[in-house]
Amino acid sequence: MTPDKRELAWEIFQQAYQAQMNGELDRAAELYRASVEIFPTAEAHTFLGWTYHYQGKVEEAIAECKRAIEVDPDFGNPYNDIGAYLISLGRHDEAISWLERAIKAPRYDPRHFPHFNLGRVYYAKGQYNRARQCFQDALRIEPRYTLARQAVENLRRMVN
Repeated sequence: MTPDKRELAWEIFQQAYQAQMNGELDRAAELYRASVEIFPTAEAHTFLGWTYHYQGKVEEAIAECKRAIEVDPDFGNPYNDIGAYLISLGRHDEAISWLERAIKAPRYDPRHFPHFNLGRVYYAKGQYNRARQCFQDALRIEPRYTLARQAVENLRRMVN
């Protein structure tokens, strides 16, 4: 039996992910693009964006995440990723609405990331109380999240 388009796209997506985890970014991007051509999914677009980000192609990464949102606006990962990419570009104010949308997205795991990233934005803007609240929200969702715990500790040391 021949796999349908969705199954074939999923198989190629898994190969792309493996290539990405092995550091074969060009190969991963090629496979993610092939997966999207066969059957577009929000996941494949998002992970293609992630690959582009690791290749230093941040604007292309953002564009792929926007394509992911077009495919499935309920999928939260691309909203968070756009926010994180904008933070890396120093565009903190632009990142806020994307991260807030990630927090509200119906389908999103791991949910603590956008809270943490929003905390990074407020920290960069000098809004330390808001940053602390976001980091604590991340910890309420994932108590073992070391980066959020460290961020809360760093803020505590700053004010003492």
